[in-house]
Amino acid sequence: MSEEQIVNSAAPAEGGSAVELEEDFASLLEKSVASERLQPGQKTKAQVVSISGDLVYIDLGGKSEGVIDLAEFLDENGAPCVSVGDEIEAYFVNVQDGIRKLTTLVNGYSAVTLNAIRDAFDAGIAVNGEVRREVKGGFEVSIGGVRCFCPFSQIDLKGGREGGIYLGRTFPFRVIEFENNGRNVIVSRRVILDEERKERIVQLKESLSVGMDVEGTIRSVQNFGAFVDLGGIEGLIPASELSWDRSARPQDLLTEGQKVNVRIISLDWDRNRLALSLKASQPDPWKGVADRFKADSRVTGTIVRLVPFGAFVRLEPGVEGLIHISNLGAGRRINHPKEVVEAGQQIELYVLDVDPVKKKISLSVQPKPKPQAIVLPAVGEVFDGTVEKVMPYGIFVKIPGGLTGLVPNAEMGTPVGTDHKKQFGQGTEMKVAVIDVDKATAKVRLSRKAVMDKVVEEEVIQYRESVKATAESSSSSSSSLGSLGDILRAKMEEKSKSL
Repeated sequence: MSEEQIVNSAAPAEGGSAVELEEDFASLLEKSVASERLQPGQKTKAQVVSISGDLVYIDLGGKSEGVIDLAEFLDENGAPCVSVGDEIEAYFVNVQDGIRKLTTLVNGYSAVTLNAIRDAFDAGIAVNGEVRREVKGGFEVSIGGVRCFCPFSQIDLKGGREGGIYLGRTFPFRVIEFENNGRNVIVSRRVILDEERKERIVQLKESLSVGMDVEGTIRSVQNFGAFVDLGGIEGLIPASELSWDRSARPQDLLTEGQKVNVRIISLDWDRNRLALSLKASQPDPWKGVADRFKADSRVTGTIVRLVPFGAFVRLEPGVEGLIHISNLGAGRRINHPKEVVEAGQQIELYVLDVDPVKKKISLSVQPKPKPQAIVLPAVGEVFDGTVEKVMPYGIFVKIPGGLTGLVPNAEMGTPVGTDHKKQFGQGTEMKVAVIDVDKATAKVRLSRKAVMDKVVEEEVIQYRESVKATAESSSSSSSSLGSLGDILRAKMEEKSKSL
């Protein structure tokens, strides 16, 4: 419509105001521009202005009209189900002989001729087609009697090698190639499914959130978990989130096509990935576990799996405990749990510790040994100890009573620069004295030098005592000889007198 036509059509009746003229002109101009801007596949809302022959005429604004095949509005009995004045939604196809052609069947355009298929190709409108048979590389699809080709990769979102599930069925297809006047027509169902999936993803992004419980359908089950279709987007339930029972296999819990209620535990819209949990929507078996399994109590369980560091035991459905390898040998050292237990074995155990927060229970084949009171030595006591470890700052020595004390380098009594590791290897016996005791931490400081000093001091005392004893012995001997001499002289004097 030219500007002159718009002006003439907008001319007011006699007596009309300039304001009304301006408003009518703007309105008609807007409608005219809108009608000229229709693009193939574009949706528009229009009013039916007339029905003539096999065409329905609709108002596209101003003096612009479009046509739709009356066949699109016929009911099962062949009677029209549209009237003049009805407002309908239609999709622009193209312009033929100066007439704008539209359709209401965007998801199943009734294409029965090559021209109609070409129109659908130009407008990007879907057409209904029946999958007739499987051919090399794809499927033969009949659209209104016209043979078309759909590659395997275009029949579904995940490919369509399972041809049997498509044969004989009718689907909407998008014409993606139209060549050689219709002798080479390639269609795709995947394009339509992908567009629908993207629309659903947009809707799901607005409605889904972490922590929400949703219903889905199991699409596939793998060793690492299960994929769930949430109606447009897939989520993964990791194997660890399938059940509270860690020994349960995904294949034993779920089957393809099964409906499940799951909880969303994480969302990554950048990669359209959702992490789901099946067990989160189930009662937590660890709730109240500390009341059911108290420390030092005796329990019965089943060995479910062995690992190098121990054996896992199922105590209840969803509740497992661990027997560490150090608590599995009943006092003897073992290299692997399989030496004493096997999977599936029933076993009686003792509870060592329960941590409901971390969901851990420590078990043992023997009861926990009762802690013994530590008897700390007194300062000044001397012990015969054994070297356990030599460190740069001193030597750790084990003394009677199970305690280990530290002999600092300054208390070793060795010359500066002595290689203690070479001179005092592990297991070397060493006499030490207690020089300090920390009762709060049960740490004991020892001294080798103090023992050496005490030995020297005792030797000096012993030497002094021996010297003193020798001196006293000599004095006593001299005194004894003097008395004997006096007696002899007295006797001799008596004898002389008698003579």
